[in-house]
Amino acid sequence: MKNPIPLKTITENTVFRKGDVFVLFGELFGRGYATGLVEQARKAGLRIVGITVGRRDENNCLRPLTAEELSEAEQRLGGEIINIPLMAGFDLDAPEGGPTPTDLLAGMTLESWEREKLDWAYIEQCQAVATTRFKDALAQVMSVLDGMIPEGRNVFFAHTMAGGIPKAKVFLVVANRIYKGTGARHMSSQALLDSDMGKLILRNFDEVSAITFQHLIDASAAIRQRTEASGGQIRYTAYGYHGTGILIGGEYRWQTYTNYTQGYAKMRLEGIAENAWAKGIKATVYNCPEIRTNSSDVFTGIELPLIPLLLALKKENGGQWADEQWRACKALLQDGFTLEDVIRKIGDLQANEAMVPFYDFSAWPMPNSQPQADLTIGTSIEITAMHRSGKLLISDLLSTFVVEATGELIFGASSSPVGPVQWLNHDVVARRLNASHDASNTISLPTAEQGSASHEIATPDMVPTQAQRSLVQ
Repeated sequence: MKNPIPLKTITENTVFRKGDVFVLFGELFGRGYATGLVEQARKAGLRIVGITVGRRDENNCLRPLTAEELSEAEQRLGGEIINIPLMAGFDLDAPEGGPTPTDLLAGMTLESWEREKLDWAYIEQCQAVATTRFKDALAQVMSVLDGMIPEGRNVFFAHTMAGGIPKAKVFLVVANRIYKGTGARHMSSQALLDSDMGKLILRNFDEVSAITFQHLIDASAAIRQRTEASGGQIRYTAYGYHGTGILIGGEYRWQTYTNYTQGYAKMRLEGIAENAWAKGIKATVYNCPEIRTNSSDVFTGIELPLIPLLLALKKENGGQWADEQWRACKALLQDGFTLEDVIRKIGDLQANEAMVPFYDFSAWPMPNSQPQADLTIGTSIEITAMHRSGKLLISDLLSTFVVEATGELIFGASSSPVGPVQWLNHDVVARRLNASHDASNTISLPTAEQGSASHEIATPDMVPTQAQRSLVQ
């Protein structure tokens, strides 16, 4: 993508109804974006069907969920799960009797990992084993799913697979230095990407976060053809991250967390959606704002762009509900600190010269730098210390709102998707939240006679100008 393309309308669901089928293509484990979308499907009365990644036994063999695990997973999802293991990635796969890629990384040390080389021909064999395993299992899943979709029903496929970090001790140490290290403990993210270990991890990110979306689209072709032939509609969505437009100096501007190593896989995910769209398949990647999740917590500072959402809530016609959220966030701070103090720290970070290079959308994802890492991580630590409890942060509360809003926005936009890649920036997120919670901000929707239900959002261009890239406040 040359420019971020913002979602400009708040559209209500006009396609999906009771009896249609919602397929969550990824297991629901805990806090994360998918919970908001599942909630919207549940409210609309869709039959919710999920899959499982399965579990590895003590011999590294992939197995289905036990009866107890299945019951817990279905309760968490609020639907049925097809209990055929669909674990993505190749980090734990190998030809019979051979070492897995994770085994190969196990021999690396903190002193040797940058210069150690991998046998790429062998890695490709492991990758081929994993691809065959995944596609064979996916064919079985689709066969079962096909029998769960009645004629004439619409189907919503929500891809949520992401990640792919091998469980290798040396990488965990390196990741801790890259994403949490300051001063003498800082490590360059580019050093990781230049190493064979980093190249392996990028490959695995591609497999999990991106290529599984292609496998889903391909494997569901028969379901798609049958559904459309009987008058139904098919939608595919996926979760991306490619920076977010937030309020900086009173204007919505694109910014990003650095270094987001998975960014390369997220761009490949966008490309898969673009190719599908060109073939007439309604597949859309929604690039969502930063939130705190179990997986994103490894990236210290990724939560900082969340806090300006408070400003957006007021700017986007915020009423009583927005005021209540300001008060709720203020209550999370220790005595002696104000929200204005927190927002001022965010503003100082945004305007710092160390951040200027990272406002360049075309250069994303850029490697980190020592000044940028020290500033981002240091600001995160300082703001966390301003709270009454490190276990209950402003970013936790705001994350729940982003999850709610993105679920509503994606589910509504999927009735009439406008393109293969869309950015859900803070302006449209704030407007959605204000409209959902404040009676004085309800969205005026056309009647059925007037056509599809949508509300135009006046969203500024999110492409940073040269002046914005050299921002000084």
